[in-house]
Amino acid sequence: MALFRHGIRTRSGPGVLPAVGLVIMWSSGFIGAELGTRYAPADTLLAWRYLVAGSVLAGLALMRGTRMPRAGLLRHGALGLLCQALYLGGVVTGVGLGVPPGTAALIAALQPLVVSALASRLLREASTGRQRWGLVIGIGGVALVVSNDVGAGSSPITYFLPFGGMLALSVGTVLERRWRTQEPVLDSLTVQTVAAAGFFVAMAAGAGHLAPPADPNFWFAVAWVVVLSGFGGYGFYFVVLRQRGPTRVSTLLYLTPPTTTLWALVMFGQPVTGATLAGFLVCAGAVYLVMSGGRIAGHPTRSPA
Repeated sequence: MALFRHGIRTRSGPGVLPAVGLVIMWSSGFIGAELGTRYAPADTLLAWRYLVAGSVLAGLALMRGTRMPRAGLLRHGALGLLCQALYLGGVVTGVGLGVPPGTAALIAALQPLVVSALASRLLREASTGRQRWGLVIGIGGVALVVSNDVGAGSSPITYFLPFGGMLALSVGTVLERRWRTQEPVLDSLTVQTVAAAGFFVAMAAGAGHLAPPADPNFWFAVAWVVVLSGFGGYGFYFVVLRQRGPTRVSTLLYLTPPTTTLWALVMFGQPVTGATLAGFLVCAGAVYLVMSGGRIAGHPTRSPA
């Protein structure tokens, strides 16, 4: 009966598949940032990532005859600048300047505390004591996972870049919930991706970085971030967000630092330390506390678009 109640998709909780997909695909973005910025500046990588992704999504929209009201275009354009352009601009630029992927994941995982604070004030979403403890414990868990990476050879000022990106994503997450956007996920993602593409192309062209390098490894990195962290990460993000709201979807991001560490082990041979293993357990416990802490007050569960 428990398996039936908490299966892949239920009315009372997020599906297992979207939740797992979100964690894996979102974590892949930090690895893609490391891969791509080895061969080109961050704005070059992001410009071509969004040119490719935007072209694919815009082509699909034309084939489907997609129409969106002007208000929806404006809202998703703003969300694209916050949740994609500013967030990824800060994270990828920080990684390109020397912030380790695990550290970037840790900073991004601070988002649930920010989202929880904003949601309680702006959305009147009450949180239980169990959920608040889960959020705090999660911070300790992700700190354990990446404790050995902090300060690894980069200027302290570079850490403000992923921190600013995390703040932008937090604001965009709460705004999406407050606006209660009803457009299908694919249509929402298309508008946001095109808006981010315009932003990054303008930035790269203005800096003289728009021309891509000839190295085929750069295009492998572009394909990585387009398919995995782009379509996969943001697709799962908005599905889970619309199922369970901003606090729950953000809490799942607590699992991205340990998952990023596993990606780094496979891709770059970085060892898994005892602190990492301890952090896995702490993060898992934190997510369990928050996800089992009851329905967030003030907002009914919404079906995925």
